[in-house]
Amino acid sequence: MGHTFHIPVMGTGFTTDSPIRVGRYGISSVISLVDDHLVEDLRKFYAQQYGEEYTPIKKHDDDWRARRITEYLNLTDRIIEKQITGLKNARFEPGSEITKYFEFLPETSPLTKLYRSMLSCSDQEAKALLQDELRTLVTPGRIDVNIMTKLDRLNFAKTGEPLPDEHSDALSALRGYANSTVRSAIVLSAGFNRRLYTYIEEFPDFFPDINGIIKKEIILKVSDYRSAITQGKFLTRKGLWVSEFRVESGLNCGGHAFAGSGYLMGPILEEFKQRKQELIDQLGAPYLEVLKTKGKTLPAKPLDFRLTAQGGIGTFAEDTFLRRYYGAVSTGWGSPFLLVPEAVQIDKETLERLAAAGENDIYLSDVSPLNVAFNNLRNSLSEIKKCLLINAGEPGSPCLLGHLANNTEFTKNPICTASRTYQRLKLDAIKALGLPQEEYDRQARKITSKACICAQLGDSFYVNENIPKKEGTYPAVCPGPNIAYFNRPASLKEMIDHIYGRKNIMPFKNRPHMFIKELKLNIEQFELLLADKTEDPGGKRKSTIEEYRQNLTDGIAYYRTIVPLLSEESEAARERFNYDLNECARIVAALTPSKTT
Repeated sequence: MGHTFHIPVMGTGFTTDSPIRVGRYGISSVISLVDDHLVEDLRKFYAQQYGEEYTPIKKHDDDWRARRITEYLNLTDRIIEKQITGLKNARFEPGSEITKYFEFLPETSPLTKLYRSMLSCSDQEAKALLQDELRTLVTPGRIDVNIMTKLDRLNFAKTGEPLPDEHSDALSALRGYANSTVRSAIVLSAGFNRRLYTYIEEFPDFFPDINGIIKKEIILKVSDYRSAITQGKFLTRKGLWVSEFRVESGLNCGGHAFAGSGYLMGPILEEFKQRKQELIDQLGAPYLEVLKTKGKTLPAKPLDFRLTAQGGIGTFAEDTFLRRYYGAVSTGWGSPFLLVPEAVQIDKETLERLAAAGENDIYLSDVSPLNVAFNNLRNSLSEIKKCLLINAGEPGSPCLLGHLANNTEFTKNPICTASRTYQRLKLDAIKALGLPQEEYDRQARKITSKACICAQLGDSFYVNENIPKKEGTYPAVCPGPNIAYFNRPASLKEMIDHIYGRKNIMPFKNRPHMFIKELKLNIEQFELLLADKTEDPGGKRKSTIEEYRQNLTDGIAYYRTIVPLLSEESEAARERFNYDLNECARIVAALTPSKTT
């Protein structure tokens, strides 16, 4: 009945207060649970804004990370409840909150039709009844949360002693969410964490109630169908149902990027579409059996799951095709919302730099300490600061949060490879090897390329609210390639109207279709794979190359079959899609191992 898009998690800070900003309009968004320090500072800020009592939860207080998350989510829940009450009590007049609520909705929503009927009603008594009915139908967006499952650092007590496993980053975050009042979903991303998945079954809100409703649902962000089966089976054996599979483009997205051996978004969605019932059947039987064994309530309706898609969507036509053809119930619009300060935490300078960014300004970088490619803005304040420190002979960042501290090469306790401590030690180590200057410079560049993405991805909040940080504020940002095709900041209304086809705020007529853009990004990664001269004693490189090339070839063949089905696109757009496919096919055919090695 409501919106057909959601705002995915972006970085550690950009969407951490998005529910407070847009939830009252029925828009669901996702809060990152990585940075509990930022979460605590946001709780203090919004408690003051809404006149609520604030008692700080300090680091090393009992269960501090989980409690910070619980209290912030509870506060967010209360704030949205107050906002909704105010919205429902507002008058139906231009610019009012309740008018915005209904005018933001897509034209296809039944609520929109009822709203239009109310506007055109000339009988004042009947009009008042329609307004009362509309007020009862107002529903806030979900306060969803995200855990990057691989970020599961162990924590330590003030004495330096390691805390029990349940106080690790991921498990603490899960507990913080599970103990909160919100009714929403947790998005699990970036891999399979058995310890975390097993821990979920300790919390009753993840099981169906007497009406078969799950208060806290599980969303798996997956890269392909096989991943959905593997993770889904593990969870169902715990009596946990996956309510949604969220398919994200591996490369045409923001943040960390995963090439996925050339397996493309279109074919992945097609497999989910064709094998949906098979997936339900494979997961459903063991799920029901485990619920019976545990003595849990069985679902009151047939089992099902939602399919959603995100990564690189930029036009109404693309959005509509994903929902119409693949059956996606919602689409994730991430990077474009970085240009909407009403919806996310983005500082003015970073906003202006993003708006001005072109295709060459967004690149896959090596800045992440996780050693996974990371979409980056070349002239972000974080990148500028990093380069200044390198030039001054002081590379590295102060490690204040430590969420990515996972290296023990030089120290007993893990440290982050972006930290000043690690980079000094590593540079000294390679200097001692007596390498030729060219090789030393190459290795040094790789070491110093790492940057802080724990704290700096949340720095926009501190800039916006003029909250000083001892180490300074140098906002990092992680936009997807799609942001290059938007060239100015937008209001919330403008972006929603763009998504629903009521307005076009994308001026670039030469923008490739989202599927073509992802295909080209994968071809670039394939070229890098072919150019890599790293020794391969196990002989796996050849099979990796062949698998990648075959997936690209199969993907191109698949896309040829759907060109006639792109009915939302103009004939000229379909012709260009075909032309781009032919060009990509030509490039892939020329990039065979025999011609490049």
